Amino acid sequence: MKYDFDKVINREKTNSIKWERIFIENRFGYNDLLPMWIADMDFKCPQPVVDALIKRVEHGIYGYSQVDDEYYQAVVNWNRKRHGLEINKDWIVFVPGVVPALNYLIKTFCLPGDKVIIQNPVYYPFSNAVLNNGCQPGYNALKCKNGRYTMDFDDLEEKAKDPRVKLMILCNPHNPVGRVWKKEELEKMGEICIRNNVIIIADEIHSDLILKGYKHTPLMSISEKFAQSSIICTAPSKTFNLAGMQTANIIIKNENMRACFYKTLESNSVGWTNPFGIVALIAAYNDGEEWLDQVLKYLENNVDFMETFIQQKIPEVKFVRPEGTYLSWLDFRTVTKDEKKLEVIMREKAKVALDEGHIFGEGGEGFARLNFACPRSVLEESLHRIEKAIHSL
Repeated sequence: MKYDFDKVINREKTNSIKWERIFIENRFGYNDLLPMWIADMDFKCPQPVVDALIKRVEHGIYGYSQVDDEYYQAVVNWNRKRHGLEINKDWIVFVPGVVPALNYLIKTFCLPGDKVIIQNPVYYPFSNAVLNNGCQPGYNALKCKNGRYTMDFDDLEEKAKDPRVKLMILCNPHNPVGRVWKKEELEKMGEICIRNNVIIIADEIHSDLILKGYKHTPLMSISEKFAQSSIICTAPSKTFNLAGMQTANIIIKNENMRACFYKTLESNSVGWTNPFGIVALIAAYNDGEEWLDQVLKYLENNVDFMETFIQQKIPEVKFVRPEGTYLSWLDFRTVTKDEKKLEVIMREKAKVALDEGHIFGEGGEGFARLNFACPRSVLEESLHRIEKAIHSL
């Protein structure tokens, strides 16, 4: 079927963190901002998912639920079809979200005082998870040249040699800078970690959202050695706009690492899920690909629109096309290098809610992250507001 992503759907009074005025005010101090911040889409989910959920709701009983073989097979089939990744259902560990899983993984493989490598500027719950579990972030900052980010392998080599480093959290595709790491980059990074007995946790939650001209390489697909030394975090939440279902899957081939992780989950009473998350995942992975292909085309057109608009009307803002995700990383440093001033410009003048760059760690100062998974009219309005605010200075 043909989906209409231009349609603006009112999300107020749905307890949406992104759109409810009370949540916007709690986060930004204002309740009248156009929300372009948190990473969920403003598109209606695939119709097969909606239909499956309606059928489940009509059953009328929503008791304790666990995932079953149909659930696992949907995950296996999706990874094979979409990424050419062959996995066994026994490797899949259900969790109620990737961020909780990161915390449980750190609890499993680190002791307080150990170090975890992260590549800033990066999704801020990474550093929160490290610190919340009494560990220290080991910052292997990305290098940026002409707006393109690359890994600093020399620095990673030095950091990984520290015997206190137990884990590295990789973001691929990278949030917020939009890189889809090439196979050769992943190989170089992985060899360094494996050589130094550092387990790699690969957050691949955006792996289905790859833009034209790029290809996602699942880390564990590179070799058996990589598969035995890595843990992959996946979910349908970003792909199909199902974040509220609290349903994610951690893929661990290494039997000993998987057993240790299960022990942590059991000690924290993690295992059951809500019945709607099960139904939504199965329907999305089995019947949602047509919707996803249409979404990707729409996102690509949104990127084209953004690129042209910024180049022609706000050349002070530097825009580099993302390779993956639906998040753009905008460089406002020509406008101002004062982080507080940038917040004032966006909140008080533009009336737009963006995720400020500094929350992603060192290297994010002067940047902001904008979510472009929305109807074109909403994206255009946000850019017009930013243009007007900057030109009013």
